[in-house]
Amino acid sequence: MVTHNGGVTDDDGVFRALADPTRRLLLDMLFGRDGQTLSELEAAVPMTRFGVMKHLRILEDARLVVTRRSGREKLHFLNPVPIRLVHDRWINKYTEPWVAALSELKQRMENPMEKVFEIYIRTTPERLWEAITDPAIRAKYNFGATVASDWTPGSLLEMRTANGQVRLGEGEVLESEPPRRLVHSMTALWSDDAKNEGASRVTWEIEPVGDSCRLLLTHDQLREGANEEIFGGWPMILSGLKTWLETGELLTTPGSLLYS
Repeated sequence: MVTHNGGVTDDDGVFRALADPTRRLLLDMLFGRDGQTLSELEAAVPMTRFGVMKHLRILEDARLVVTRRSGREKLHFLNPVPIRLVHDRWINKYTEPWVAALSELKQRMENPMEKVFEIYIRTTPERLWEAITDPAIRAKYNFGATVASDWTPGSLLEMRTANGQVRLGEGEVLESEPPRRLVHSMTALWSDDAKNEGASRVTWEIEPVGDSCRLLLTHDQLREGANEEIFGGWPMILSGLKTWLETGELLTTPGSLLYS
């Protein structure tokens, strides 16, 4: 079991949040359409507004739901990263019914509707920034691929295989405020299907929380129904980033060293 300061829940909190059928229904609704308001969610759930708010708070505390303000409204998004972490750490230790349920939910939450990802890492903002921007470190958790740039606004960034022989992606740095905020465009080049999706945008936001950091990653400017390979790997990447920064070890998940 892993616990953190700053209100970060442990694995038990994720399981408790998933145990209630109403909370699973709310996750299913966000799976169908991400970024819904409280009023939209309340209209489809047979309970009071207060009851829906209580369930959403539990999901937020478990980091399964992330909220963002849009004007006067509060939008709710799925966050598959805790599911990914629980799966990677504990999946082989649970009985078959739990494994089947967890795997199914993990797969459903890592579909193309997922655009906002949140994770807490026991590290400093400076070390987290370095891990995001240093090509050699990035390759340790980014499927073995390097991402290089001078990380100043207007500069180019390039993703390559570890040996540098194959270009996997390219983009432009749009904003850079080390060690708190990085925004860049991204065009994937690793397959014809990926190339056809064109450019999208990735935003990294780092916030210190006690002895840890909250990392919020937003991948947007994607077309509706975009190919999952463009952003479906983020939960695995962020899980690997957390594991390396906190333990110094590599997280060997399927495809983790694909381009090494």
